[in-house]
Amino acid sequence: MTRQFKALLVHWLTATGAVFAMLAMLAAVDEKWDLMFLWLVVAFAVDGIDGPLARRYLVWENAPRFDGVLLDLIIDYLTYVFIPAFALFRSDLLPGWTGWVAIIIITYTSALYFADTGMKTKDKSFSGFPGCWNMLVLVLFAVKPPIWIILVLVTLVSVAMFLPLKFIHPVRTKRWRTISLPMAFAWTFFAGWAAWVDFHPESWAHWGLVVTSVYLLFAGIAQQLIPQRAGG
Repeated sequence: MTRQFKALLVHWLTATGAVFAMLAMLAAVDEKWDLMFLWLVVAFAVDGIDGPLARRYLVWENAPRFDGVLLDLIIDYLTYVFIPAFALFRSDLLPGWTGWVAIIIITYTSALYFADTGMKTKDKSFSGFPGCWNMLVLVLFAVKPPIWIILVLVTLVSVAMFLPLKFIHPVRTKRWRTISLPMAFAWTFFAGWAAWVDFHPESWAHWGLVVTSVYLLFAGIAQQLIPQRAGG
């Protein structure tokens, strides 16, 4: 198997995210939130795998016909932003006008962020919250906080997209990667399990989701506050 064909296979793998997005959307229309999030978790796992494979097989050189970055952004907007925002709107977490406020804020600010040419930092982290609404909304479905807390979180996180705050990429950010990568794997497991049991309020997965989410959300900011030792 040539490297060109392997690179093409990576593009094909990335494109499966569009299929998983459609399956998630169909489930969301029927308000089958557990099934919707299961498909989004599958899409999230594919997104975590295809990046390292793309760099390994140099897809921009060996399969240049398809723009892997553009393909990834299209699918990410669907699975990270559009579908989770729809779920938040259609669920009973934000009734009435609150759902309209959230869905407008999320989709508008995320569209701008995904087009931001300065979204990446020198250490391969993200500058500003990287629009991972799929992760936040899933935790909200699991924890079910009061309406005002959800609105405050949506507002603060949307503003954080455009602030000089660092958010790690669990795979590409080298600093603390020995902790960050297992945390990302753990989050994926807890998310899948929480969706599998239809967000049962007594599920132990919810605690795992909260702990791993807090780490992934604040690890980059902590790195900004804690100076890195020379050679570290």
